[in-house]
Amino acid sequence: MSEKVLMKGNEAIAEAALRAGCRHYFGYPITPQTELTAYMAKRLPKLEGGVFLQAESEISAINMVYGVAGTGKRVMTSSSSPGISLKQEGISYIAGADLPAVIVNVQRGGPGLGGIQPSQSDYFQATKGGGHGDYHLIVLTPSSVQEMADLTHLAFDLADKYRCPAMLLADGTMGQMMEPVALPEETNCKVEKPWAVTGTEMKREHNIINSLYLSPEVLEKTNFERFERYAKIEKNEVRYESYMMDDAEYCIVAFGIAARVAKNAISAMRKEGFKVGLIRPITIWPFPKKAIREAADKVKGFVSVELSMGQMIEDVKLAEECLRPVLLCNRAGGMIPSVDQIISVTKELVEGGRK
Repeated sequence: MSEKVLMKGNEAIAEAALRAGCRHYFGYPITPQTELTAYMAKRLPKLEGGVFLQAESEISAINMVYGVAGTGKRVMTSSSSPGISLKQEGISYIAGADLPAVIVNVQRGGPGLGGIQPSQSDYFQATKGGGHGDYHLIVLTPSSVQEMADLTHLAFDLADKYRCPAMLLADGTMGQMMEPVALPEETNCKVEKPWAVTGTEMKREHNIINSLYLSPEVLEKTNFERFERYAKIEKNEVRYESYMMDDAEYCIVAFGIAARVAKNAISAMRKEGFKVGLIRPITIWPFPKKAIREAADKVKGFVSVELSMGQMIEDVKLAEECLRPVLLCNRAGGMIPSVDQIISVTKELVEGGRK
């Protein structure tokens, strides 16, 4: 790691991507992630082999990503919520072709054009597919500018390792926040990719990148094989932070900016004698189901803190298997839950709140 520098979250993502060996970026500006695009526009043309292209639309950008991913190069796109919606067909194609690529979503409020303030309302879109067909993305959720950099670097490695798209799912606050960050070192990312479309020099059979299977038997077989790979991801790549959970009687589950606010609420409640802890998912796919389930054996209930109308709460309920009550603490439309709101909902749970 290098010495720490003060950076905005969006810029930390961009610099980390470059240090991870990304030399191809295709995107389209949209608030609140435009600084990422601007950073790439400034830096990439100065690097050997660097290609920056502001596409005419989000649809064009994601299909350019599809093309470069097929050659085995590290490639990235970024956008915000409605822009990611436009990319969904292309993301499904990339997943269906078993290609590694990194997609950044710095979320804003919705649905529709919504607003430009921070949100976490794309949780379902990111974790439940988003596009058509049976597929998953690896979804990483940073809660600091340092993690914006670290998880970007990790996203490229995981995408290559499992031949699938990885998404960095941040909220607008994370994108705009400035904090000290130690940037990762440059990576030698020359991973052997025998499947890539690179030209054969008449030394091997042609590689074909494709997501179309006219034989239903072949498509079924391909889907089952892909889900065997997803099972390995669920076994090996779950990441989460456990905070003050050793003696916790109540558990808050939150990610991103919501987790930072939740930690302040936990500190305040601990001073009042309430034993509250936090499980912070760092991957929301794969979701830390085992950690939630094990917590359900010890705690008396859960609070899901979200910048949405309540989406992650469904995964929390599934993971804890209806053993304990789960309450929702939320704001929407670009608003962020306050420390006082989290304390109020958690005390409701302590007092025997509803499921």
